Amino acid sequence: MKHRFDKFLTVLLVIIVVIVIALLGYLAYDFLSKYFGKKDAETAVDDFEQQVVQAEETNTQTEENIQQEPPTTENTTQNTSSTSNKKTYTYKGYNMVGTIQIPKTKIKCPVVDTVTPSSIVAAVAVLYGPGLNQVGNTVIVGHNYRDGSFFSNNKKLVAGDKIYITDTTGNRVEYTIYNTYITSDQDFNYAIRDTGGKREISLSTCTENVSQRLVIWARAE
Repeated sequence: MKHRFDKFLTVLLVIIVVIVIALLGYLAYDFLSKYFGKKDAETAVDDFEQQVVQAEETNTQTEENIQQEPPTTENTTQNTSSTSNKKTYTYKGYNMVGTIQIPKTKIKCPVVDTVTPSSIVAAVAVLYGPGLNQVGNTVIVGHNYRDGSFFSNNKKLVAGDKIYITDTTGNRVEYTIYNTYITSDQDFNYAIRDTGGKREISLSTCTENVSQRLVIWARAE
């Protein structure tokens, strides 16, 4: 009897050890994947902003050279084709249209141009509107993973907090939050609202209740 009980305890102990090791392995993997995912996103932001600045400097120099050269037919054809080639940027296979930085929540990540189940795992994305830093309301959606990534901490944002958007021209615009609220996932009025000729963005993410959305309005001064 005692032998059987000792065997049972040994098996139980082995099972507990295996479970603990598996749990620790999962937690370590989860932590490292989130850590490196965040670093990867931040590196992509830095690279993007450096590249767009360099691209704009190159375009400026090209335009200056065009103005200085004699307006021959050959030069006009060459210059037209060279200045019309806009550089495209990608992040994890998606077209990257800019970056978003929110100092209060320490978010610094790429913005892609397509909302799909896989694209918003990689980054935040433009759902609707004229485009980043354009007149009108541009809606940017991101996951609430409840782990600090993407829009997880948007609930901490209040009126007066700042959001910074950089677009593919290298233009970095400061937006000031002026409205935050929770609405139904069926409500799209916030996206199609009239901004009165202002440049605005709306950030949207799900709440703890997946049928609701936390919406944040911010305006460029």
